[in-house]
Amino acid sequence: MTDRQAALNCYKSCYIAHRGLFDNDKDAPENTISAFKRAVDAGYGIELDVQLSRDKRVVVAHDYTLKRICGEDKFINDLSFPELRSYKIMNSCESIPLLTDVLQIIDGKVPLIVEIKAEKDYKEVCLLTAEILSAYSGAYCVESFSPYVIRWFKRNYPSVIRGQLADDFVHKKYFKSKIQNWVLTNMIFNAVNKPDFIAYNHHFKNRKCLFFWKKILGCSMAAWTIKSQAELDNAAGFFDIIIFDSFIPKASTGRYYIE
Repeated sequence: MTDRQAALNCYKSCYIAHRGLFDNDKDAPENTISAFKRAVDAGYGIELDVQLSRDKRVVVAHDYTLKRICGEDKFINDLSFPELRSYKIMNSCESIPLLTDVLQIIDGKVPLIVEIKAEKDYKEVCLLTAEILSAYSGAYCVESFSPYVIRWFKRNYPSVIRGQLADDFVHKKYFKSKIQNWVLTNMIFNAVNKPDFIAYNHHFKNRKCLFFWKKILGCSMAAWTIKSQAELDNAAGFFDIIIFDSFIPKASTGRYYIE
């Protein structure tokens, strides 16, 4: 086992709360301070999403617009952070937080997975996120659907653990280009980027590319997003890392505690 794979053990020793331990029907919606506090208090690892505001602040939000979470059809990167703070998420008292504020909440108490959203200039969001994370002393890694993000970290911050996010884009016909769907589904860029882990839609765990890359790279496998105990039980035999939401896993061993 390599040092980089050994560093992933803390992610295997607990379940990872997708966008925090959130409840969108109450006052702890996804990717908010309340949801992250709940995850830390429960001993779960945390997965979150980052992107840039107009004034180049690294904010924590999944969608590129405010439409679903705030009811406003506006792009996050068209708004400054002070403007973003004026919108409340899912009718709660919470607003989109800065990554720096979230890191203060987590404070190394549980492992962190940072998904980098890179629809536009991936280099800028990578650089600004990396600079913030380099000052953080807790366990963290980065992941992205964009192989360019993974390549950027390999070249510029090689010590940072990196993971390739993927889905069965061929099955879903996600992109207009059949070639693009095939390349991203089968993670062809892994040959160059050599990620430390692969995070794949658990519904498609039987794709041959997963077995191929696991054998070739010897990398860990993360399942997203597990939404029931039945799905967790089905995924546990193949995936090393479990990212979940919408339920509380039964196994108490999926919680993380600092000795």
